[in-house]
Amino acid sequence: MRQVSVKGIGMTRFGKHEGSIKKLAVEASRQALKDAGYPKVDAIYVGNFMGGSLAGQEILGSMLANELGLGPVPAAKVEGACASGGIAFRQAYHLIASGVYERVLVVGVEKMTHGSIEQITGAINTAMDNDSNEGLAGLTFPGFFGVVANRYFHETGASKEHLARVALKNRTYALENPLAQFRKPTSLEEILAARAITDPLGLFDCSPVTDGAAAMLLEAGGEGVRVLASGQASGPPLMQEIPDLLRIPAIGEAARQAYEQAGLGPDDVDVVEVHDCFSMTELITVEELGFAEKGQGWVALEEGCFSPGGKVPVNTSGGLLSRGHPIGATGLAQIYQVVSQLRGTACNQVEGARIGLAQNLGGTGAYSTVHIFEGGKTS
Repeated sequence: MRQVSVKGIGMTRFGKHEGSIKKLAVEASRQALKDAGYPKVDAIYVGNFMGGSLAGQEILGSMLANELGLGPVPAAKVEGACASGGIAFRQAYHLIASGVYERVLVVGVEKMTHGSIEQITGAINTAMDNDSNEGLAGLTFPGFFGVVANRYFHETGASKEHLARVALKNRTYALENPLAQFRKPTSLEEILAARAITDPLGLFDCSPVTDGAAAMLLEAGGEGVRVLASGQASGPPLMQEIPDLLRIPAIGEAARQAYEQAGLGPDDVDVVEVHDCFSMTELITVEELGFAEKGQGWVALEEGCFSPGGKVPVNTSGGLLSRGHPIGATGLAQIYQVVSQLRGTACNQVEGARIGLAQNLGGTGAYSTVHIFEGGKTS
């Protein structure tokens, strides 16, 4: 396997945009190509979940190749629910590492804010197993993670205040991120008093509806931020088939693969971006990744382990909760932040950051990718 590096990165502001899904993808792509020095591109992979159902647009890869003037390069769209971006990145990584291509442009994009709540909820719920009694019962993602949160409280001693602390931490990080959707200061009291979504999750505990795109140029060799590992795993898409509600096995397995490939462990990681689609998800994820013992993520949070100056700062971009969650773009937005950290150019820069990790989740645990990166070295 050849060495692969991230050479160029680009990202739009996350939030509400009036333009098309194509416009968003082109903007991020042009930034990434410029950042990489406009190299020849051999292929394009696009992470996208709802382009057809919500934005009324498919064939995104072909459109980008044409709009960017890249010629007849092969292009494909990758769908893996909220992990679409992370999976697209992984495909590009492996095709370069195996020698098929020299350089691949990876783009993640979603256009969501123009839809009604009913349209958006219906589109998002296609990431659940609807040919099941859970689907017939109308289970939604907030409902699923609300059940998980209540079980977590029951078994661990954590409380709704700990979920609020996750949301507050990530909002505090987002204040310094010019590309984040939410940059208004808040307080623990405001978060706890916010409108309920599903018990015990309130408004601040849930990631928002977002438009946005992120892109990066991957190439063979050691120039740039090196990709040390790429892990991916699947898990049961039904709540009734999950043996332990306080675990998301796909995250743990993808992390195991990535740590083994990199020859590293949790203690070697300096900065992390995780998939906090809900505040509860972040607590389980830091446990699955090995940054806290099972059932002790809330304790590590209380101790400041994931805050600025902590043992391993988590979601320095603001995370999905405050940076925003344009579904197909999220996995690449996480990598954008990690690469920026390892370049020394990030918002909320972690001093001396050399090893970074990005974890992207799809569905209720149907998919997970974990990527590990190293900065500060060239060959």
